Amino acid sequence: MKIIFACIIACTSYLASAQLTELNTIVDQWHLDATNAHFENYFEIMTKNFVFLGTAPEERWSKEEFSGFCKPYFDEGKAWSFVASKRNWIFSKNKKMAWFDEDLDTWMQGCRGSGIMIKERGKWKLAYYNLTVLIENEKIQEFIELRER
Repeated sequence: MKIIFACIIACTSYLASAQLTELNTIVDQWHLDATNAHFENYFEIMTKNFVFLGTAPEERWSKEEFSGFCKPYFDEGKAWSFVASKRNWIFSKNKKMAWFDEDLDTWMQGCRGSGIMIKERGKWKLAYYNLTVLIENEKIQEFIELRER
């Protein structure tokens, strides 16, 4: 009985690890597709009702709107480069939805992204992404004053 229980735990642990590896690979590749200006690949992993929240107050885009915004940058081969230095995952009970947050190295310096992945027809798709610029609490007043100019 102990051997069966140990096998179940080992198999469950392996499957969870494999799923994390798969999801990390997908999100890393998504960022790399932006870096390399691979437009089709970048948008292929998104759900039809994907939402992107950018760093500017007015940046809440549907997939179609975000695609329109991005196309000129990708066409010029000059998109952006985000590299995750840390990523955390949380899964739904049925393992068909996963939430993540990630620390990013970007041209804007420290940023954080968060997203939602949904498993559709056996494939993970990105349904939501929120990009934020990080600012230290002790600098927030200076930041507020800068925004008011």
